[in-house]
This record gives sequence, C-alpha cells and structure tokens, in this order.
Amino acid sequence: MSTVHNFQPKIIGIICNWCCYGGADLCGVSRFQYPPHIRLIRVMCSARVDMLHILRALTNGQDGIFIGGCHLCDCHYVTNGNFNAYSMVQVFRKILKHIGIYPERLRIEWVSAGEGIRFANFMNEYSSELIKMGPIGKAEGMDKATLAFKLEAVKNIIPYVKLVITQRLHVSERTEDAYHKFFSSDEFERLFNELILDKLVKSQITLLLQKKNLSTSEIATTLGLSPSEVAKHMNDSSKQGLVRFDVKSKNYAIA
Repeated sequence: MSTVHNFQPKIIGIICNWCCYGGADLCGVSRFQYPPHIRLIRVMCSARVDMLHILRALTNGQDGIFIGGCHLCDCHYVTNGNFNAYSMVQVFRKILKHIGIYPERLRIEWVSAGEGIRFANFMNEYSSELIKMGPIGKAEGMDKATLAFKLEAVKNIIPYVKLVITQRLHVSERTEDAYHKFFSSDEFERLFNELILDKLVKSQITLLLQKKNLSTSEIATTLGLSPSEVAKHMNDSSKQGLVRFDVKSKNYAIA
C-alpha cells in the first residue's frame, strides 16, 4: 500500500440513531479526539445503509465508508437489522476486492451509546489505515476512468446482488457466531463465485461492448482474464441473447 504525505482521507460515517450516534455524541461531549475530516450521517438503523449509498460515496471520491450500528443481538428493532448490515458489508467488501479496490475502505463496527471512547478509537484507527492506504483509485493503481468503469459495472448488478443476499446467503440463526462462521466459510466463497462473481464479469464485458465491438482476446486483456474464461462468459451471454458474434469482423457486439 502506498503512503501519501499530507494526505487527508475523505470519510463518510453512516451510523444508527440509537447506539452509534449516541456514542459519537458522547465522544464529543467527553472531548475525546478523532479526525475532523470524517462526516457523519445519521440513519434510524444500520440496515438502512444500501449498497447504492456506498457506491455513490466511492464514485464521488470518498476514500472510506464507515458504518456504525448497535451491537449484534442488541438492535433496537425486533428484526435485528444490524445483521442485515453485516451481511451486506461482507458481500460488498468481497466485490471491492474482486474489482481491485482495497476492501478495507469499507468498515462496519458496533458502538453503544455509552461507548464514546470506543467510537473515537475506531475513527482514529480507521483514519490512520486510510492515510497509509492512500487516495481511492490512485492507491490501487487505477486512473479515474478505470475506477469509474469498475464501479459502474458493480452498480448494474446491485439489484441482483441484493436478491442473492436475501435468498441464497441467508443465515438462519441470528447469532454473532453463526454469521461470522458463515461469511468466513468455504460455502460462502463458493456461492459468491457462483452467483455474484460471474454476474460481475458479465457486467464488465457488457459495459466494454457498449463502447465498441471487441474480440475475445481484447476483452481478456482489458479485464485481466484468460481467453477461455471470456469465451465461456460470451457463450452464456449469447445464449441469453445479450451479445452476438459478428463472423466477418470476428468481434462480439451488443445484441
């Protein structure tokens, strides 16, 4: 990771009204110090944080997004919405990793209304990590156009990803241990690769073909994939009527 001197990261904190916001307020009243470049947004529950909110923040140049909620199993709502927030973050961090963005840019923590010092400690630690990391995109070796392209590809599959989280990545037992165990399991890795990664690659290919017709090798080079991987995706997309192969130019195009 690169170190950028005099770099002040842009950080958005989206925190729940009942616990984390109270902790942030206590932090201020108690005069605990944390970086002034963090902007806080209050929501009623951490479950209200949507993937589109995170994506919009990253697209607008935020270097980090912090989500703060009640401790697991201590949500102020009977639905225990913070478990939903936890699931969403685990999936989105994995998506970020696969498009070449440091997943550590997205962080979720649990802070009660009486834990002002805990909130300050998290904010200071998080800010220090982002300073070492550097500005989004530049630290990952991407120009602005490449970063925008990758985020746009993610945006196009978000409705589908939400459905996958609800239907296929659902953890039946709402306990901290059960969620930690599932999202660190080989089963989660398999489901992510099978259900989400495939869609993400196809979304990137579709965006490329919207600009111009390309051959299998050109797509593979641009996305850092093998020609066989691209051929598989193109074959699937052709069967679904999403792309077509032009025999004359030997390029693929949007159907």
